[in-house]
Amino acid sequence: MTSIADSLRARYGDARPTQPDFANDTCAALLNHRSVRAFLPAALDAGVLEMLISAAQSASTSSHLQAWSVVAVQEPARKARLAELAGNQQHVREAPLFLVWLADLARLRRIARSFNEPAAALDYLESFLLGAIDASLAAQNAVIAAESLGLGTVYIGGIRNRPEEVAAEIGLPPEVFALFGLCIGRPDPGRPAAIKPRLPQRVVLHRERYSVEGEAEALAAYDRLMEDFDRSQHLPLRAWTRQAAARVRGPESMNGRDLLKATLARLGFKLG
Repeated sequence: MTSIADSLRARYGDARPTQPDFANDTCAALLNHRSVRAFLPAALDAGVLEMLISAAQSASTSSHLQAWSVVAVQEPARKARLAELAGNQQHVREAPLFLVWLADLARLRRIARSFNEPAAALDYLESFLLGAIDASLAAQNAVIAAESLGLGTVYIGGIRNRPEEVAAEIGLPPEVFALFGLCIGRPDPGRPAAIKPRLPQRVVLHRERYSVEGEAEALAAYDRLMEDFDRSQHLPLRAWTRQAAARVRGPESMNGRDLLKATLARLGFKLG
């Protein structure tokens, strides 16, 4: 594992914070995170999936409603179809385990129905956000657990590109939505992943009140850091700020996700 000092250097460059004396192995593991998109084909050991879900279920959950579920996909043909639906991402095919994380309001609806209760609160945006946040917290716990076992992971937001087809592929009922996927497997040492730089803390950390003082200078420094990273990874050189601006330019850059509101309605969510 990369040392804390080296991880901070990779993550922030010259803008890295001072390494505190109290930093421990957990901090080191978190700072060592990198997205892995190249996997060995070997299946995961027996019990790994269940341990990852145990870690996921140990995450915080709003009002203890546990409004999420997950579909574990290991069948090669189904992974291939999901890879195509998610933007033809090869690592979805390669990973021995692909988890699809769900905001699941249907279970709460079924429970309420069993008591002849109306469950009208599920018809509001807050309930969908609750499920999405619960699932995200759970998934990140699973990622941390997987990395502690020497496994690699990468999130797949492209699972939202064609959500109705994804729902049909994995048999989702109304009021269950596939938020994102997660590839899990043993990293291929022949195609190693690197720690990717993040924005300087002065851009994301606000003390007492939100402030953009010094933001432009910090972003310029980050563009230079990302250019160095891209060069080291033999990637096309393009300023991060330019990429970010292009990504939010308009609906044409959203790969179909600009239609999610209407799609959610068709999938049974009212979002009042």
